[in-house]
Amino acid sequence: MADTDTDKDDFGDVDPRLADKIQTLDETDAAQRANALRLGLADYDLDAEDLDLLETTGDDSDELIYLPALPVLAIVGRPNVGKSALVNRILGRREAVVQDTPGVTRDRVTYKGEWAGRNFTLVDTGGWEPDAKGINASVAAQAEIAVDLADAVLFVVDATVGATSTDEHVVRMLRASNKPVILAANKVDDARQEPEAAVLWGLGLGEPWPVSALHGRGVADLLDHVLTVLPEISTVAKEEVGGPRRVAILGRPNVGKSSLLNKAVGEERVVVNDLAGTTRDPVDEQVELGGKVWRFVDTAGIRRRMNLAQGADFYASLRTSAALEKAEVAVVVIDVSQVISEQDIRIIDLVLESGRALVLAFNKWDTLDSDEGIEKERRRYLEREIEQDLAHVAWAPRVNISARTGRHMEKLVPALELALESWDTRIPTGKFNALLAELTAEHPHPVRGGKQPRILFGTQAASRPPTFVLFTTGFLDPQYRRFITRRLREIFGFEGSPINVNMRVREKRKRN
Repeated sequence: MADTDTDKDDFGDVDPRLADKIQTLDETDAAQRANALRLGLADYDLDAEDLDLLETTGDDSDELIYLPALPVLAIVGRPNVGKSALVNRILGRREAVVQDTPGVTRDRVTYKGEWAGRNFTLVDTGGWEPDAKGINASVAAQAEIAVDLADAVLFVVDATVGATSTDEHVVRMLRASNKPVILAANKVDDARQEPEAAVLWGLGLGEPWPVSALHGRGVADLLDHVLTVLPEISTVAKEEVGGPRRVAILGRPNVGKSSLLNKAVGEERVVVNDLAGTTRDPVDEQVELGGKVWRFVDTAGIRRRMNLAQGADFYASLRTSAALEKAEVAVVVIDVSQVISEQDIRIIDLVLESGRALVLAFNKWDTLDSDEGIEKERRRYLEREIEQDLAHVAWAPRVNISARTGRHMEKLVPALELALESWDTRIPTGKFNALLAELTAEHPHPVRGGKQPRILFGTQAASRPPTFVLFTTGFLDPQYRRFITRRLREIFGFEGSPINVNMRVREKRKRN
């Protein structure tokens, strides 16, 4: 069970000298005592899974792996020609959000693709339009950046409509980029429609490749041609870092998640707009921050009730959950200018359920700078809200930032490092059992139904998140498990990481 309960345990305070006693314990002596307890388990019925657990020590490596930069293929075109549908067809799975309305994709979103044994990076973009205004202008700008940062461009045109004036504007933009361009004539669902694709020779980009993103027709031939154009190693992308340190940015809509990513990257990487729900696809970006390389993922805002969301919002929420599962630490962004809501708490609980490390980023702190009037009053109420509503994650590092101005952004990296260090932590079995012995001696489990459950042995089964297993003679009350969890935090820290404490109730083997 994860330590998300806010109820106080009933076991009082522990001797304050216990932390020093456990931390300075001779490891050899502690290991010998733990081995003796482990041998005592031979008198109890253990299954194969128990024996595997007792034999497994675990090894979590944090070494970074450097990978060659994959070639980059940007997919561009005017709105609603089927770019995201073609991305899904190339990937072989429903990854990009697709809907029969223009403008669903807004940011440039990267995916890893593979064809004929070669790996490459796909960049899906929003629809490009000339003279776009407002948020559409930002979407078009992101598409142009995607072209600049690509090794080749796949230009998608709706063959059933033919070349439009907007398509001709896109052609001029692509020619100015001096990038290799492959022309895909989409929505050619059968051979009878192929003459419609031939008309696109007039765009002057060479042979149009007739495809159907919906049915997959012609996509294999198109990809074979794409591989002849893409270089083996990208000439524009950075060397990639594999392995750990993936950071998901979560929060409800319009709290400043995209602004936070832009400030970390140092450029307008994602579209920022006052319109709630601007981000729909998770935006994955490699960031150098605090002298280290991180993989930041900006996610769509999680709305109040995902099961009531429809269309693009529903699929965006699903992809946000998937991005969290791939991350190691989540930064939950909270807007300090508004009351902490049930929605904020639900997002935090989603992180706890996923077992990821947690950092709380209180954004828009620059709006509370004044020591007078409304700002001072809001700060006072905010601290009360944090104390009451976020008591169950009091262990999470907290940073007060302004993503818009960059204020205190330097505090984000130490908070991430602290949370990840806790998430990776392993406690020596000897010290853990010494702690259990001290706790049970000072505060034994209450008698329930005439019996008093005993803890026979404890071990840390895993890290990421720290997961402990207790072999017991009976069921331990939730309050007692919370008591153990709190003492683990007092002695070993675990700031920023949830802790799971599980039980295995075992009976003594009957003598023949």
